[in-house]
Amino acid sequence: QEQLVESGGGSVQAGGSLRLSCAASGYAIRGSCMAWFRQAPGKEREGVAAIDGRGSIKYAASVKGRFTISQDNGDDTLYLLMNNLKPADTGEYFCAAHPDGCFGNFLNGDNYVTWGQGTQVTVSS
Repeated sequence: QEQLVESGGGSVQAGGSLRLSCAASGYAIRGSCMAWFRQAPGKEREGVAAIDGRGSIKYAASVKGRFTISQDNGDDTLYLLMNNLKPADTGEYFCAAHPDGCFGNFLNGDNYVTWGQGTQVTVSS
């Protein structure tokens, strides 16, 4: 059974850093389209960053230059390093995957079939 499990969330002050991890089980992430999404209370889900099996990466404009997405194919783990965090980055962060690779808009959640349960990130001012 394909499963994604996120970890690494927490509470930090503005300007701080966190690294999120997403461990995949049941399949190899090599060749998959992998992404991070977030959702703040009362807001729609937002694509944050995505990476395809060939190394192409997309970032939301709001996080570009501050967040870095990466993956370890040996451990089947996806990462999101978040620097210079802002209160606007607060939300539940989810990783998502599509085993057949990325198609269309990498940051559109409709393009993903497997989702993790989420990890909370809270940034205080």
